[in-house]
Amino acid sequence: KFHLAERSADGGWRRVVDRAEVTRLGEGLEEHGVISPEALERTASAIAAMVDEAEKDGARAVAAVGTAGLRIAGNRDDVIAAIRRDAGVAIEVISGEEESRLAYLAAVAGLGLGVGSSVVFDTGGGSTQFTFGRGKQVEERFSVDVGAVRYTERFHLDREVTREVLAQAMAAIAEDLSAIEGRPTPDALVAMGGAVTNITAVSHAMSSYDPDVVNGTVLDRAEIDRQIELYRSRDADGRRSIVGLQPKRAEVILAGACVVRTIMGKLGRNTLTVSDRGLRHGVLEERFGT
Repeated sequence: KFHLAERSADGGWRRVVDRAEVTRLGEGLEEHGVISPEALERTASAIAAMVDEAEKDGARAVAAVGTAGLRIAGNRDDVIAAIRRDAGVAIEVISGEEESRLAYLAAVAGLGLGVGSSVVFDTGGGSTQFTFGRGKQVEERFSVDVGAVRYTERFHLDREVTREVLAQAMAAIAEDLSAIEGRPTPDALVAMGGAVTNITAVSHAMSSYDPDVVNGTVLDRAEIDRQIELYRSRDADGRRSIVGLQPKRAEVILAGACVVRTIMGKLGRNTLTVSDRGLRHGVLEERFGT
């Protein structure tokens, strides 16, 4: 994900560029334990293009962090070195706990949540981060190895699947989310990450992504269930025709939607609020100040 911002007159940040590139860095990682040369090449190329764009736009500083894929890859050091060589940027690999803390702060600030209990989760290709808190106060945070790429590969969710296969995938996701089992229902459940923002764009039939519309959207279980069925009954090529869905997200969107739906069920919430802000915004605030 790439976020470029500049100071506004009131001292805050004004978005210049904010976008995601799906490079599937974790492709084959669970099976082989390392990041493949192909995945590395795609990712390094995308990062190099982002750095080049930032420099052309006059960026004074660049910060880059790595998350789940780099945390667990056996060839992490080689990957970081290759990206530094090809893109000219040093990647800092942060812990799952730090990732969730930064994402939580960004979401709370972006949505103006009150003083009640909140759970913010950020689900990606390799992991899901949970942060429990009240207002801006973080009470607990942790990361679990529950990500869309893992279940896509395990249950072949990049293609049309039967309801039986879908049920097996949902059961596996539920088992792997045991860390949130039996917890009190929060006053607010906030979701962020590429899966949920794409789900939101599809719910709005959004031909052109608008972060201001996505941020703050409320989704209910019925809409998530509707989209799960929409994706289940199509292969990746068929999903690419769905208005609002980023084409590169077509392979992993079914697994991502299943993760989101399972989290809602386990935490006893019929609705969630979408945050378009995320880790990148938290890094901006933390590294470059307010």
